[in-house]
Amino acid sequence: MLLLTRRSVISLAGATLCVHAKSYPFRLGVTDWNLKLASKVEAVALASRIGFEGVEVSLGRKPVDNKLPLDNPELQEQYLAAARRHGIKLAGTCLDILHVNYLKNDKLAQKWLADAIPITKKLNAKVILLPFFGPGALQTQQEKDYVGDLLREFGPEAEKAGVILGLENTISAEDNARIMERSQSKAVMTYYDVGNSTAQGFDVVKEIRWLGKKRICQMHLKDNPHYLGEGKIDFAAVLKAMREIDFSGFANLETASPSSSVEADMKRNLTYLRRLLEGRMG
Repeated sequence: MLLLTRRSVISLAGATLCVHAKSYPFRLGVTDWNLKLASKVEAVALASRIGFEGVEVSLGRKPVDNKLPLDNPELQEQYLAAARRHGIKLAGTCLDILHVNYLKNDKLAQKWLADAIPITKKLNAKVILLPFFGPGALQTQQEKDYVGDLLREFGPEAEKAGVILGLENTISAEDNARIMERSQSKAVMTYYDVGNSTAQGFDVVKEIRWLGKKRICQMHLKDNPHYLGEGKIDFAAVLKAMREIDFSGFANLETASPSSSVEADMKRNLTYLRRLLEGRMG
């Protein structure tokens, strides 16, 4: 008969915890728009049910009384309450109205950015995604310089609020770094999207290593329209690079739903990443 002393029971419990402890420093979240619940509190519960550690919240594209939809104290409290209830973080916010009013040339976009900083602080979300795509993409050096100079004005307020302004775009790691340097603010960082960068022909593993932990605030993981691991991106190499730079922020899935079942497809992609991270592939 095996007799277990109190000390051996504690040791076994500790060993079990070690086995199940997360072996990577970053957290896996999801975008509310890929859950088909953009700017809806219900995204919090769904993200939690699937198994994510956080959800990235859209601030809304259609103003309400000349304010962002999330510029509403009652709605903000609903998000905070839902996050507490479901044991999940609000991983960040997305200033998606910049798909309508472009930060590179529209004064109204500056108002939305100013408004987004206190909203994000209230949600304890830490990072605001600033998108530059389509007609709002950064195409010329003049546009890149303009955005860098503009963010120099917003940097102090973001720093005071403890909020990061994350650049997500289609330009190179080096060009993003130049904008960051031009802003002269530690609150301006790169929001790195492996899908976008791969589509532009960049070596994402090389760029992640080059940018490093100090210049990447958050990441999007995707290889649309494919399931993760079934497209062109080597996610084992991507995750290895993230570990090497000790990335500790949120990596949010921005994945499509090939089967049209959002919950099932998100679960499949999340499970794939966790199996890779835990060395259980093959």
